[in-house]
Amino acid sequence: MRVVIADDDVLLREGLASLLDRHGFSVVGLADDGNHLLELVEKTSPDLAIVDIRMPPTHTTEGLAASREIRLRFPRVALLVLSAFVEVEHAIELLASGERIGYLLKTRVTDVEEFLETLHRVHDGGTVVDPAVVQELVAAHRRRDPLDVLSPREREVLALMAEGRSNAGVAKELWVTEGTVEKHVRSILTKLDLPETDDTHRRVLAVLTFLEAASTSM
Repeated sequence: MRVVIADDDVLLREGLASLLDRHGFSVVGLADDGNHLLELVEKTSPDLAIVDIRMPPTHTTEGLAASREIRLRFPRVALLVLSAFVEVEHAIELLASGERIGYLLKTRVTDVEEFLETLHRVHDGGTVVDPAVVQELVAAHRRRDPLDVLSPREREVLALMAEGRSNAGVAKELWVTEGTVEKHVRSILTKLDLPETDDTHRRVLAVLTFLEAASTSM
């Protein structure tokens, strides 16, 4: 997997590059701001871009803006956006841009196995949301919304889907069979009345419904 990394923190940037090199990734470029990142993506055609949300010059949403531009100009490039804080609105905006997208807190990088698994999941077409974001949305969820049609167990399954877990991962977490999870997922997609497209896209739409419904009650 060819990867570019954008972060103005040189220690984190170089540390990530070293980590990925040791685990068989090909790091084809490092950037310290959004403009440099866009130049690298155009020049190196990576499979995945790891992007810090806050970069120079204002350290606000430069990485988010660069990610939008990458998704518009280079839609085949998978995106994993890193943030030091839980920023729910940013997470929802990113996920609305489609598949092959992830939003992760920087603290998750310290769990190397989980971090590497996330990179592969996003590269392979998945959508990954940091569990802290999911937990905040669930905790803030207080009003009637489209998710009221789901059973408590289906809500649990959908929350785990929002974290980017596969059916097998959900089954392991809930101590049920994968077949049981598949039934729950089919029921969720039906109850939310999602359009009949491919299953991967419908899963993304289900996660977006979950995140948007929860965020409106915050």
